[in-house]
Parts: sequence; C-alpha cells; structure tokens
Amino acid sequence: MAENIVGKAFNQQLAKTTLSLENEELIEDFINMLWVEKGLSNNTVSAYKSDLNKWALFLQRYFDKLSLLDATESHVQAYLAVRVEQSFSQRSTARLLSSSRAFYVDLVATKKRQTNPVSAIKNPKLPQYLPGTLSEKQVESLLDAPNISEPIQMRDKAMLELLYATGIRVSELVNLQMHEIGLQQGVIRVTGKGGKERLVPMGEEALSSLEYYIKFARPELLKRPISAVFPSKRGQLMTRQTFWHRIKHYAAVAGIGTTLSPHTLRHAFATHLLNHGADLRVVQMLLGHSDLSTTQIYTHVATQRLQSLVKNHHPRG
Repeated sequence: MAENIVGKAFNQQLAKTTLSLENEELIEDFINMLWVEKGLSNNTVSAYKSDLNKWALFLQRYFDKLSLLDATESHVQAYLAVRVEQSFSQRSTARLLSSSRAFYVDLVATKKRQTNPVSAIKNPKLPQYLPGTLSEKQVESLLDAPNISEPIQMRDKAMLELLYATGIRVSELVNLQMHEIGLQQGVIRVTGKGGKERLVPMGEEALSSLEYYIKFARPELLKRPISAVFPSKRGQLMTRQTFWHRIKHYAAVAGIGTTLSPHTLRHAFATHLLNHGADLRVVQMLLGHSDLSTTQIYTHVATQRLQSLVKNHHPRG
C-alpha cells in the first residue's frame, strides 16, 4: 500500500525542519562508510540517507532538537506509532527500521554510543508479494512491438530481448557497458547489488538483436564516445525512468492491458524458466539473488499459472 496523502503531509512538515549540524555529520559519516566499506549502490545509499534524515528530523521537531546519539527505544516506538497513525506502508516502515538499525550498529561499533535503540524492535510482518508477470504470448507481442527500421526502436528491441533473455534488473541493463558484453561467448557480465558480478548467458534471439543493434543502430545514436551499450537519443546514459516509459509505450502498442512494472520482464524470465522445469538454484544464480528465499516467490507464481492452465484446459479442471 502506498503512503497516503496524510503521510506525505507529515513528511512535508518534517522537511520544514533544518537538520542539525551534529545529526548531519553523523549521517554523512555513516553514508561514507557505506560507500567505502560496503560498496552499496547509489539507490541503496540514497534510501539509507533518506530514511535517516526523516528519523533525525522527527527527533528534532518533536523531541526538543534531540540528537541521534541520544535517541532511546521509546523514541523509536513513538516514531513507529506516528507512522501507523499517518498510514505509512509497512514496507517503508520496515525499510526505515533496517536503515536505523544498521546506523546504530555502526555508532556502537565506532563507540559513539553504547547501545542500539532499534535492536529489540522487530520489523512489521509484510504481506507476501507475488510479482506480476506476463504470459509467453504477451511477451512475444511485447518483443515484436518495436519497429526495427528506426535506430531508437532497434535499440529498444535489443533492450527488451536482453531483459527477457537474461532476467537482469532495469538498472543493470541501462548501466551495461560495452566491455561487459561477450558476443562470441554469448554472455554478459552484470554488476548487481552490492557490486557483485555475475555472468549471464544470452539466448540466440537476444544475441542476434544485440549484434544487429551494435552494428547498425548504436553508431547513429552516439553523439560522443560513451561506453554504455544503450545510450539515450541524446547520446547520454539512459535513465531507468526513460526506459520504463519505453516499456509502457510498447505494451500499449502490443495491446497488453496488464499493469506492468519495470521488473515485469524479469519476473516473466524467472516464472517461464520455472514453468519449463528450470532448477530453482539456477534461477537464483541468474537473477543475482543472494538468498534462495527471494527466488522462491517465483515458484508460487509458476504454480498459480500451472493451476490456472489445468483449470482452463483439463476436461475435469
């Protein structure tokens, strides 16, 4: 559930408070540690910083300019109570608790305080999220939507084919570099979350589309030398948001009424592999999941799909 207008108004009230120099320095020290020691992605680091800024501003606004160093478990509980009252989602609250917990672990480790006020607080239990996916027929329609006589759409065709063939994240796709592609080997080297690298094979269709794009379309899109495989129409690094708009455009062209997300083709990749008998641990490796339980969610989607097929097509379904 998304945060409602009340929650947004609450955040706007917090934004009127100026972060104290002490709290700002504490957060920056932690963020720098994440950069240097953990090697986390820009998106993850930004999420940590956003969560901690809101937590610090809450303490300052409602507890007489209280420092992050002086917060207690009761202050954390008060913040959680306000978030429930303001109808913030359980998912965003769970993320905030994780960010704050890691922050105080670092403060204790660096001897800036003795205890972690978040350690005894459990994350809210989140409802199981079953990712939306597409049927194989819908995927075929989506992949056939671009008009490859135009360089931009030839690029988009290669991106869609690669996304479905490999299951990589959209962020991994738009950041893919030329030196990370092995056309002869039929693989790409992907840098995923936490800077972890993995080799992912491409299918013949994706490889063919990629080779065709690199030979004929990519040179026309380049305004200056750039190592990104898929530059924008201005010859710059493409953003995730730009490609997301392209996906929605082609979904409309293909007549797909299903609600899509930037990860829909990633979900389809995993679900279709499992439907065709792929081993769960192989899918885990291809997706770059560090925890098998994260991948297991797709077994539920695959099972639901199989049950639906039996119900609709079996004579006694």
